[in-house]
Amino acid sequence: MEYISTRAKNNRVSAAQAITHGISGEGGLFVPESLPALGQEELSALVEMDYQQRACKILSYFLTDFTPEELRCCVEGAYGGGKFGEKVAPISKLCPNLYMLELWHGPTCAFKDMALQLLPRLLTVSAAKTEPDKTTAILVATSGDTGKAALEGFQDVAGTKMLVFYPENGVSPMQKLQMTTQEGDNLGVCAIQGNFDDAQSGVKRIFTDPAVKAKLLEKGIIFSSANSINWGRLAPQIVYYFSAYCDMVADEEIYLGEPVNVAVPTGNFGNILAAYYAKKMGLPVKKFICASNANNVLTDFIATGVYNRNRDFFTTISPSMDILISSNLERLLFALSGEDDTLVDNLMADLSQKGSYVLPDTMREELKREFFGGCCSDKQTKKTISRIFEEYSYLCDPHTAVAVEVYSQYRRQTGDETKTILASTASPYKFASSVLEALGEPVEGDEFAQLERLSALSGMEVPAALGELGKKPVRFTGSCSKDEMEARVYEMLGV
Repeated sequence: MEYISTRAKNNRVSAAQAITHGISGEGGLFVPESLPALGQEELSALVEMDYQQRACKILSYFLTDFTPEELRCCVEGAYGGGKFGEKVAPISKLCPNLYMLELWHGPTCAFKDMALQLLPRLLTVSAAKTEPDKTTAILVATSGDTGKAALEGFQDVAGTKMLVFYPENGVSPMQKLQMTTQEGDNLGVCAIQGNFDDAQSGVKRIFTDPAVKAKLLEKGIIFSSANSINWGRLAPQIVYYFSAYCDMVADEEIYLGEPVNVAVPTGNFGNILAAYYAKKMGLPVKKFICASNANNVLTDFIATGVYNRNRDFFTTISPSMDILISSNLERLLFALSGEDDTLVDNLMADLSQKGSYVLPDTMREELKREFFGGCCSDKQTKKTISRIFEEYSYLCDPHTAVAVEVYSQYRRQTGDETKTILASTASPYKFASSVLEALGEPVEGDEFAQLERLSALSGMEVPAALGELGKKPVRFTGSCSKDEMEARVYEMLGV
């Protein structure tokens, strides 16, 4: 399996090269030259497997330059050892036709662990194949969860350095503590005086600057990414949609071949794109329900075919979705256009220069056939958290609640009763103050007092990874403007 760039499809690389470099030289994103097709027989075989076996099988289609032993070692290292509890990605049936795919049982209590426990292992093997004797600098922009999950995954991984930028006023207090207290000698964390889009644009600009790459290469350092622009981040996310479907078949909630809907709280579009790829591989999916908060650029895009980031940016209680430039959408455009790299390159140029682009009619129609887009305010999000807890004694975080509300909008508008897998993306304890407020409880004391209050209300134990943060010293306190990011990269790398 080779990989091609969304902006220059004649640029072909191996899986190991795509993972090591993260992004193509001209700024495009790597995608597989073709998607494997899984029929009923292959799906039936997956039903009988556990999560690790399913991961090895699905990833083997994409990572053909990995030996079976290398792949098995990576997967076992990522998901074994009790890191994710009894089940890696359990499903809770909330009510008839709605199933919560809980992706937050990993070490940082967010769905990003599903990929970022695996990516460091994939990257280490890939770099050994493609760039031996070089240090890999992993540069990350985060809206909250990716940063901590990446730091945790890459902590003290030999041959790597991990640098994370986050918007200083755009993450929750718990998310900030998780990043700034992170242990590891190969890590750096810096706040950005701006929003996530500033951080993400800065990272991509540094990534694609030939002068920066040349300067680092003189020191034996190459760049890679742990954001979902890296195929090694996205491919593991495909696995859990297949696994969830197979679990529902095994539990006799659906029959093999029965279509389901998939609802996802969406910011950078990677999580829902993984579900889209799963459908293209043969997973029976009827509709993708794309849920946004007040930063509803994707909702408008699905409705109109016009992507326009020239709008107000809102800081919300679901901060990981506070995004106006959804990087992974580029991969969807490439697929919808029939792999027209020239068109994608032009659309991305329009986005960069004008802040907007318009889809051709055929692409717009296909987009609306596949996707439903909806959004909700913080007020609606809080009402949903409260309603779900009152009706089902189920506590969800502000991102998952956005998806629940938009799923409700979809049902009201369409009457579709298809069974739906909803991606639950974070533990409610990561956003304790917002959840307490939604439940009508006083928000008192520090973050850890709020954790205990939430635990008393819900009967759920505080995750140890969060409860123990108060004992850790803050290691990273720096901040910079978006124009100072390049200098800060050199500083953190010692160049």
